[in-house]
Amino acid sequence: MSLPPELLRFVERYQKRAKKRSRSEVFEEALKLLRARALEAEYADAAGEFDAAAWEGTAGDGRERP
Repeated sequence: MSLPPELLRFVERYQKRAKKRSRSEVFEEALKLLRARALEAEYADAAGEFDAAAWEGTAGDGRERP
């Protein structure tokens, strides 16, 4: 993988500060954070699509209300 010099310096400083054994551990942590951010955005989108009216006729036990 090729990085611009300023990003490489950041990775190396972070590696030392965070006591990571390798740059790969830094990238692993970064990718996990990116994945979490992406999932958070997807959940927010899904929550916006939730149709409460579609669930009004059901109770918590799955039976329809009288």
